[in-house]
Amino acid sequence: MFALTYIGNTMEKLVSFGLSILRSFSNYADQCKTDDEQKNYEKDFVKCKQEAEQGHSNAQYNLARMYYYGEGIEQDKQKTVYWYTKAAEQGHSIAQYYLALVYDEGDGIPRDKQKAAFWYEKSAEQGYSSAQYDLASMYHAGDGIPQDEQKAAYWYTKAAEQGYFSAQYHLALMYDLGDGIEQDKQKALYWYIKVAERGHSRAQNNLARMYDQGEGIEQDKEKAAYWYTKAAERGHSDAQYNLAIMYSKGEGIKKDNQKAIYWYTKVAEQGHCGAQYNLGSIYNNGDGIEKNKQKAIYWYTKAAEQNDPEAQYKLGIMYDKGDGVLQDKSLAKNYLKQSCNQGYKLACDELKK
Repeated sequence: MFALTYIGNTMEKLVSFGLSILRSFSNYADQCKTDDEQKNYEKDFVKCKQEAEQGHSNAQYNLARMYYYGEGIEQDKQKTVYWYTKAAEQGHSIAQYYLALVYDEGDGIPRDKQKAAFWYEKSAEQGYSSAQYDLASMYHAGDGIPQDEQKAAYWYTKAAEQGYFSAQYHLALMYDLGDGIEQDKQKALYWYIKVAERGHSRAQNNLARMYDQGEGIEQDKEKAAYWYTKAAERGHSDAQYNLAIMYSKGEGIKKDNQKAIYWYTKVAEQGHCGAQYNLGSIYNNGDGIEKNKQKAIYWYTKAAEQNDPEAQYKLGIMYDKGDGVLQDKSLAKNYLKQSCNQGYKLACDELKK
């Protein structure tokens, strides 16, 4: 199974927010100053308020931030919105973004997706990548505004071209799936590589899948194994499963049953039915390792509990014959019935005997 999953952007919002604060204070260093070393927020507040009331957009933005966090003054979300709006109306791109964010999340005020989209777009048009990404997300999901995949792709591209991590991944995924735009595996590959090289496990797994299956590109099992390994080491369960298969078959990588067992076990412990079944079969057959019927029963049972018909069949045979387990004809028949009811022919044939 190959997972193609969209992700959120919470971490990038936080990182971007921190950087934007630094930028705003740097741009406004000679007027609305902050005394970071002494943390003299009361003094800073007075300076910022004076400058804000005189119409300076950076001071208005910084004052809004102080009201938001309660720095030097009692926290007040209404005044946060007021001063973000003042700065935003003067074209302050960061204020526009955070005003949009407040409306988007309903942070201290009623949620208003229309106003969120309006201010995201204002900020996005000035090149602010976080706004471009969030606006794309709204168009992609139809979140409070009409869904528009073309606009989503447009704004994802704008943010991606500025190196915005999540935008690059989502854009790759749209091209990969043909999600609202024309499918383009070459563009998917380009953006997957960009984000995979920065350690994004889902992108690494999807990139590996493309090389593994030869999807729109030349099949390359070695590159598939490389990227599956990268994703697997970051805990991606599908990559762990696919890497285990490659080790068990020796595809694109030297056959290694111990490593296959290692990765199958990793993902089986996370509840992956296919891995549980394959692990049961390795221990049952002694595939490159010593047979271990107890471990085979254990993992077959785990898979059978998830209604895997093959695992149910295997358990039925083992309990029927007492193969590595105490013989139990009644339990054997029960497992075979479960398997047959799912259409597994071998189980149905066994019941007819």
